[in-house]
Amino acid sequence: MNVFDKEMLSRLDREHVWHPFTQMKDLLAGEPLFIAGGKGCLLKDIDGNEYIDGTSSLWVNIHGHNVEEINEAIRKQLGQIAHSTSLGLANVPATLLAEKLVSIAPPGLARVFYSDDGSTAVEVALKMAFQYWRNVEGESTRRRKFVSLELGYHGDTLGAVSVGGIDLFHGIFGPLLFESLRAPAPYCYRCRFAQEPATCNRECVLSLRKIFAENEGEIIALILEPLVQGAAGFIVHPSGYLAEARRMCDEAGTLLIADEVATGFGRTGKMFACQHENVTPDLMCVAKGLTGGYLPLAATVTTESVFEAFLGDYSGNKTFFHGHSYTGNQLACVAALASLELFEKRNVLGELSQKIEYLRKGLERFWELAHVGDVRQCGFIGAVELVHDKKTRQPFPYEERTGAKVCRRARDKGALVRPLGDVVYFIPPYCIAEPQLQRLLDAAFESIREVTAARAT
Repeated sequence: MNVFDKEMLSRLDREHVWHPFTQMKDLLAGEPLFIAGGKGCLLKDIDGNEYIDGTSSLWVNIHGHNVEEINEAIRKQLGQIAHSTSLGLANVPATLLAEKLVSIAPPGLARVFYSDDGSTAVEVALKMAFQYWRNVEGESTRRRKFVSLELGYHGDTLGAVSVGGIDLFHGIFGPLLFESLRAPAPYCYRCRFAQEPATCNRECVLSLRKIFAENEGEIIALILEPLVQGAAGFIVHPSGYLAEARRMCDEAGTLLIADEVATGFGRTGKMFACQHENVTPDLMCVAKGLTGGYLPLAATVTTESVFEAFLGDYSGNKTFFHGHSYTGNQLACVAALASLELFEKRNVLGELSQKIEYLRKGLERFWELAHVGDVRQCGFIGAVELVHDKKTRQPFPYEERTGAKVCRRARDKGALVRPLGDVVYFIPPYCIAEPQLQRLLDAAFESIREVTAARAT
């Protein structure tokens, strides 16, 4: 269909589509923005208007849109086979991708278990860690507790929600969840211990250590998002926090699960966030940017020692009984291989360092805005937290949806950004040119100024 009837499409969308993380009452009262095409860091709607994709389409299109190398890899694979099951059978793309992932992962990670998205990668890790201790220590093991961070987000399936810590998303499902021990998030701007960075005694680290001490021999694993807690508003952890968490797990003889779904594949400036502090987790979850934003694919990457705990005779019942219909799908795996090849072909991480610095400098002026309380950055991630009162850090009332209004205004200026509450964030594709990045920041800056000024009057 080359000519779109916008009115018809809007009606059909309102009548039949339920959009995720969206209060549909608002969408039913307006017109959805229909995206019809994309190239590089730009998206085009059905009216021909172009927008800078300021979030890499929810953090997945790391190389941008309509990437010829990935297009060609998928076309070539389509001429052979699109999918066959991985239950007891192998396929070439999945095997080659597993080898590639192990070669770029933190040292010591050796085995790849495929799934479909970030939530399922985490679900796999939780179940794998739970069964690991039963396989190693027997059914009498005392290890029945996971440790996670407040304000953590690991997906929307029930296991992932159980170790999540954002009440807005997770609170309603409380009766369905298993209990998780929660440590304070190292959220320096809103430190629950009322500390400032210059005088901080790292009480968040001490609190985590206390949890380990009080639950000795009972912890299955600690799960965290390394360096950055994404859905919480891109909370950037203080330097050394991840390495300290690894040391605690080693001292307690327990497992560390690193959720690299949002931070993996170059977003923090290295291939994986764990590599900034030379940390190797026992299980690492990856998804989002794995296929360059083309097809759903995720993986849980583990050490050989975790893998070996599941080996044995059938009588031992050590098999990991978990899987997905599309596990190791050929089309998704060739897309992922093509995406990873682009890192070498385009020297993505090398080129990205200059853009990271450009983003850092571009974010500095946001401090001058009267209602910007905090500006955060980690690699090619930028976040601006809006507040009602800069001095007291008092937030805007939730129901005013200040962040959403800013993003809607930015859309009118040709930039697509999303809020996390009243945190406006930037996660552009790596291919974005500096002039386009400046346009993105300018649109957000002006939108914040206009929306907050209008509120003041």
